[in-house]
Amino acid sequence: MLAQKQKMCMFALAFYRLPPQKYEKKKCSINLIINMKTAVKSAPAELNVLNDMKTMGHEQIVFCQDEATGLKAIIGIHNTVLGPALGGTRMWHYASDADALEDVLRLSRGMTFKSAIAGLNLGGGKAVIIGDSRKQKNEALLRRFGKFVDSLGGKYITAEDVGMSTRDMEFIHMETDHVTGLPEYLGGSGDPSPVTAYGVYMGMKASVKYVYGNDSLSGKKIAVQGTGHVGQYLIGHLVNEGAKVFVSDIFEDRLKECTSKYKVEVVDAEAIYDMDMDIYAPCALGGTLNDDTLNRLKCAIVAGGANNQLKNESVHGKRVLEKGMVYAPDFLINSGGIINVYGEIAGYDKQAAMKKAEFIYEVTQEVLKISAEQQISSQVAAMQVAQRRIDAIARINQTL
Repeated sequence: MLAQKQKMCMFALAFYRLPPQKYEKKKCSINLIINMKTAVKSAPAELNVLNDMKTMGHEQIVFCQDEATGLKAIIGIHNTVLGPALGGTRMWHYASDADALEDVLRLSRGMTFKSAIAGLNLGGGKAVIIGDSRKQKNEALLRRFGKFVDSLGGKYITAEDVGMSTRDMEFIHMETDHVTGLPEYLGGSGDPSPVTAYGVYMGMKASVKYVYGNDSLSGKKIAVQGTGHVGQYLIGHLVNEGAKVFVSDIFEDRLKECTSKYKVEVVDAEAIYDMDMDIYAPCALGGTLNDDTLNRLKCAIVAGGANNQLKNESVHGKRVLEKGMVYAPDFLINSGGIINVYGEIAGYDKQAAMKKAEFIYEVTQEVLKISAEQQISSQVAAMQVAQRRIDAIARINQTL
């Protein structure tokens, strides 16, 4: 065990780029290795994780490393007031460890608000596995990750996210019961993407109703960025309603699969921001609403399935409002996925999950109304709605 803890400490040093003499071995923990005061004091400002945790309200960050399988992962637990922190595991080839850390901090925080606004008894968490899912993912790596999840004793429950599948959840489940999104033949709910996409569809229609007076998508020009699981299910809804759909993706095989199923027009990944469109639907990675793209986008509505679409919540949320565009907050309208996997905990019923996802329409209308009345960004309005529920339950817990 001591040898394993020392390995974990060395992994922490790799993240902080610190020399070995700068840490105190006795303060290393296999589960929370960033409680190292001397390391944090010496860390570069941009990697001062404890300060970031305090600023964003995180409870715990877990760094995971296993030399034998090549596993390198981070688990973020943001808030557990409403219940255990549930959030998917993403596998992505990040440009740097710092980028991975930033992603897990933002994603786990977003899950707190997502579960709260969806009315679920869950907190917010997220995990990232650093690596190329198309080349490096295998059973051994996933099972080793499952052991790290299990070591948290149910405080964090994982699920499927970018770069992962229900089959991958099965491997993780071999080492822990704290996993959702399992295949149906194991009693799980299967792929959550259909319910996620349906929720995005509901949020998009609510936004269209707010802007145009009716929620019909027929004839609307909609650009869908990202044709993965959620993107393709969303495209199916849009095409069936008569929308004119444009798609882009960095993966050619996904585009071929999409165009073989639906009548859509492929556009260049970079040119999508300059299109003449009614609705921009980001369904890939986050940060696509930023200084550059907001100078180029000419749409009336932004409504998509990607997480963390605003590069900077305060800056770019306000900028969207100033441009007169309607933004359907991502953590609100893409909450169908967590609604679906939550059903595995409460007792799964697909029709019930789809029905609950329909309420996204009503909540989106409420948030857009608050945004207009108070002249605040829809992101802030949605966070206020979610935070009110968290605070109310926290007060109840304090009286027990």
